[in-house]
Amino acid sequence: MRFRHPDGSPVHLGYCSNVHQAEDLDGVIGQLAAYAEPVRERLGVDRLGIGLWLARDTVTRLVDDEDEVKRLKGELAARGLETVTLNAFPYAGFHREVVKKDVYLPDWADEARLRHTLDCARVLAALLPDDIARGSVSTLPLAWRTPWPPDRAETARRALDRLAAGLAAIESDTGRRVRVGFEPEPGCVVETTAQAVRELRGLDPDRLGVCLDACHLAVQFEDPGAALARLADAGLAVVKLQASCAVEATDPADPAARAALRRLAEPRFLHQTRTASAPEAPVHAVDDLPDALDGGLPTGTGPWRVHFHAPLHADPEPPLRTTADQLTAVLAGLLGGTSVHCDHIEVETYTWSVLPEPPADLAGGIAAELAWARDRLTGLGLKEDHQ
Repeated sequence: MRFRHPDGSPVHLGYCSNVHQAEDLDGVIGQLAAYAEPVRERLGVDRLGIGLWLARDTVTRLVDDEDEVKRLKGELAARGLETVTLNAFPYAGFHREVVKKDVYLPDWADEARLRHTLDCARVLAALLPDDIARGSVSTLPLAWRTPWPPDRAETARRALDRLAAGLAAIESDTGRRVRVGFEPEPGCVVETTAQAVRELRGLDPDRLGVCLDACHLAVQFEDPGAALARLADAGLAVVKLQASCAVEATDPADPAARAALRRLAEPRFLHQTRTASAPEAPVHAVDDLPDALDGGLPTGTGPWRVHFHAPLHADPEPPLRTTADQLTAVLAGLLGGTSVHCDHIEVETYTWSVLPEPPADLAGGIAAELAWARDRLTGLGLKEDHQ
């Protein structure tokens, strides 16, 4: 969906296709028909944004065959869909039985990560709607935090300079600018906005910035206003916002809360868990929810927040709640003022299949999330831009 900010700028809202289990091109196209088009129809809109996740083999196929890119773009258009952003964080195998830390491989010290990201940018430049000049690609925050010796950190830094040069070359070749956003995530080399400033300051500000994930921001107990100000002061653009909510246990010692959390401790994805006494206060951390529940995290220092992307519009099992108020504050900070500070918004709830009770109607759930986000945007004064 497209919106128009009061300052006249366009703002794009869509959802991320990494929720769908498709890793080849035919599978991706099949999911457009099975889910994305029905989501658009549920919302009653003529045009819906979808942020594509394309596994490595699919990206290779698209880069090698221009006709396949045209085929994908044609399928998007035929179903009333458009793509302005790609999620290049997962490389492949995102729906294996166990993903966990493998999602951070290859990292930015590996040549494969640079090649994949530039290939994604080139594919996106070809997929962009004709009236859109700029796209975005999100990627991992350099690497998982260990092992990260100085030589790998230096290799990654050089790769980022090459990334900026490669994006400039794509713009020269195609006339379409693609920006890459590094996504701070708990447990990684860059897990907070302060670390993003430390690691990314001084890079090409026109092409490299931050993909801000509202769930991750909440898990790290970052205050939204302070985080956005920190990035702005450093000259780091919010290239893309992933509209997402974490799960919070207000009283992690409550047996009912612990039982509900235990039902979220599934084996596929990593669910980093944090506690702090207040926003911006020192954070106690463990790398996965089972570790927290088995005694690795204190229960007397404040609420627990869990890296489990919860549906935006729905409450989890009581007494758990979500951090939807944090997401609302991020949206207000980026879009509630006199000018736009982020124009690509992607709902990224990839965890529907690992909920304790997965929905029978996935398209309906995604549509409800997008309706929730649409209501927040219109509440900030944006107008839906109908085709």
